[in-house]
Amino acid sequence: MDTIFTRGPSLNNRLALAIVLSALLIFVDHKVEGFKSTRVYLNSFMSPLQYLANLPRLMLSESAQRLTSHEDLLEENDKLTNQLLLMSEKLQRFDALSQENKQLRHLLDAPVRNDLRKMVAELMAVDKNPYSQQVVINKGAIDGVYLSQPIIDEKGIVGQVMEVGTTNSRVLLLADVTHAIPVRSQRNDIRFIATGSGALNELYLEHVPHSVDIKAGDVLISSGLGKIFPEGYPVGTVKEVRRDESRPFSIVTVTPMAKLDRLKYLLLLWSDEGKPIDSNVDSESEADKEDESNTVSKEEAEDDS
Repeated sequence: MDTIFTRGPSLNNRLALAIVLSALLIFVDHKVEGFKSTRVYLNSFMSPLQYLANLPRLMLSESAQRLTSHEDLLEENDKLTNQLLLMSEKLQRFDALSQENKQLRHLLDAPVRNDLRKMVAELMAVDKNPYSQQVVINKGAIDGVYLSQPIIDEKGIVGQVMEVGTTNSRVLLLADVTHAIPVRSQRNDIRFIATGSGALNELYLEHVPHSVDIKAGDVLISSGLGKIFPEGYPVGTVKEVRRDESRPFSIVTVTPMAKLDRLKYLLLLWSDEGKPIDSNVDSESEADKEDESNTVSKEEAEDDS
C-alpha cells in the first residue's frame, strides 16, 4: 500500500534539509539580525493565543472565589482591616522620615530624585528552556514599555525588558547567565558586578579579589552606574564567600532578594524621559552649569575692578 510518507525524498534527505535550513536561520537571526522585526510581529501575533491559554486559569480562579464561604470572607476582611491599620501606622512614620530625609538632602545640597512613573504588570508565561531565565508579561508597546526597562517586585530588582511586543513583553531575569548588573555593598559601598548563574536562587559576583571586605550576610543594592537600573534598589544578599588562594579571585555567591520562582505581579519603572534611568546625570549637569555661571561672574567682577 502506497502511503503519503513513502512519496518524495527519503527521510534521511528530509532530515538533512531540515538541519541545513535550521542552521541557516539560526545564523541569519544571530549574526545579521534579519528576523528582529519578524520576531516582534510573531510575538504580537501569538499574544492572543497566550491570553486565550491564560483564560481557563482566570475562569477557574473566578469560580473558586465565588465558592468561598461567607465566614471565610468575613475572616479575611477582619485580617485585611488589621493589616490596613498597621500599614497606615507605618506609612505615617514613613512620611515623617521622608520629610526629614528631604530636609537633610537640601542641607547637603544633594539632589532629590523625583518619583518615577510606575505600572503594575502580571506574569503571563515562563520560558521552559532550562538554559534561559525569561518570562512574559502582559504589558507591551501600547503601554509605553521600552527595551532595557527595569522591572522590580515587592522584594527587589527582578530584571529588564529584552523584547517588546504590541500587547506583551519578554523579560530577562537577573538569574539568566547573560545578565549582569552593577551593585554595591550597603555596608561599606564597595562596588561589584553581579551576574546570573542560570539558577533562579543564585547569582555570582565577578572578579572579587581575596583582599576585598565582603562577607556572608552583606546586602547588595543597585549602584545606578549601568544607567538602566535606578540606584538603591535591593538586588541580593551574600550567601557564601570562598577564598581559595589557588584561584585568582574569590568565589562569591548571592541569593536574589526577588523571589524569581514565585513571580506573579511586577512593577515597571520609567524615567522622566521614558529612557533608561540615570539619576545622576541631571544633578551633575546642573552642578556644572552652576560652576560655569560662578566662574563667569567672578571673571566679570575682576574685569570691572
